Amino acid sequence: MQRKPERIDDIGMGGFKVVQGDGFSYGIDAVLLSAFASGETGAKPVKSRLKMRVADLGTGNGIIPFILAHKLPISEIVGFERNPIALDRAMRGREMNALENRISFVLTDVSQLDGYDGFFDAVVTNPPYFRRGSGIPNEDSAKFIARHETTAGVTEFAKCGSQILKSGGDFYMIHRPSRLPDIFEALRAAALEPKELQLVVPSSNEPANLVLIHAVAGAKPDLKMLPEIAVYNSDGSGYTDLIKRIYL
Repeated sequence: MQRKPERIDDIGMGGFKVVQGDGFSYGIDAVLLSAFASGETGAKPVKSRLKMRVADLGTGNGIIPFILAHKLPISEIVGFERNPIALDRAMRGREMNALENRISFVLTDVSQLDGYDGFFDAVVTNPPYFRRGSGIPNEDSAKFIARHETTAGVTEFAKCGSQILKSGGDFYMIHRPSRLPDIFEALRAAALEPKELQLVVPSSNEPANLVLIHAVAGAKPDLKMLPEIAVYNSDGSGYTDLIKRIYL
């Protein structure tokens, strides 16, 4: 495989490193989703118990499994990714971080996860934000695929999550608030009941630009709104205390 320009970055947590494409890096979205699933933002966290299995749908370079491995005593994390270049970076990152005994990666599309029905206790996903047909294709096809629904959208990610989750399993997603109608429709169609919702704002008194959602497979309706997360202090002094704690 011919590799494009890339670099190795320290993620600032647990001394772990990640292999990234030059010009396209993971964002705070992955960090927020990991913190949300870990209970650091006030949501009900992934249950910590022996033989816990967690799936990451659309894992990219493996950043979310690496962060979760740092934050929670999860025994098995499986990242699914359709882009072979991204998966190669995830595999090399796993080796650099000596996480071979806890993390595995599988090259596949989320619509083709045969053999994993009811296998996982929790699913996390940071799916493409933009609808099919929106936007102009970027010269960097990997970047376009990561941001735009191509082979799979919200409906497919929810359906896949429901398929591979155990009954009562937890589903964690980060997305854009503008897609909430689509997200709720997709989750309920897949028997994933939204239980917690948390908006993310750049700073106080600004509109939300991200939303974190926790759904439970086969649960009864009862949605809880969590306090919003501000990423930056409104006085321009950098990250809020919560975001600083998340990066520990």
